[in-house]
Amino acid sequence: MPLFSEQLFKDLNFTKGQLALAEYEDCTFEQCDFSTLDLKGTSFENCTFKSCDMSNVKVSGVSFQQVQFVDCKMLGIHFHTSNPFLLEFSFQNCQLDYCSFYTLKIKKSKFINCRLTEADFTQTDLTGSDFQGSDLIGVTFDQTQADKVDFRNTHHLRLDPERNRIKGARFDMEGLPGLLENHGIRVG
Repeated sequence: MPLFSEQLFKDLNFTKGQLALAEYEDCTFEQCDFSTLDLKGTSFENCTFKSCDMSNVKVSGVSFQQVQFVDCKMLGIHFHTSNPFLLEFSFQNCQLDYCSFYTLKIKKSKFINCRLTEADFTQTDLTGSDFQGSDLIGVTFDQTQADKVDFRNTHHLRLDPERNRIKGARFDMEGLPGLLENHGIRVG
């Protein structure tokens, strides 16, 4: 498999020409369109994606190791199909609506100032992760390990403490109603 290292890919529309099935190390992708591509078998290590459209990308078997996504549109991605080995990524100012992280072990992941409408974290291990400033409207947390997760400054958080582990998680006053909603308790 070819290897691309320390390269910049900018203003490219990969929907018109396939992205090479390869290993990408220390590469940066800026303002690229990956929408609806099948990235199966591709490997990204220490890569950064900035202002890219990755909507409905297929990531079956894709390796994401220490990958950063900044200002990206990433709708409907089934991250749970990606390669779980050394899986590590972070998201900042991204739109992650309808993405699935089902059963993944993604401890210490960052979802900073992201929109995660209807995202699925069922049975996900999020221990030590950070969701500060994110909009969590309709997000599913069910049998999720959310110990030591930072939920401060989030919006629309709904998390049942009886169905999820939240020991040591951090919340602010605005997040309390979302913890009590299933018990019919109203705050304020």
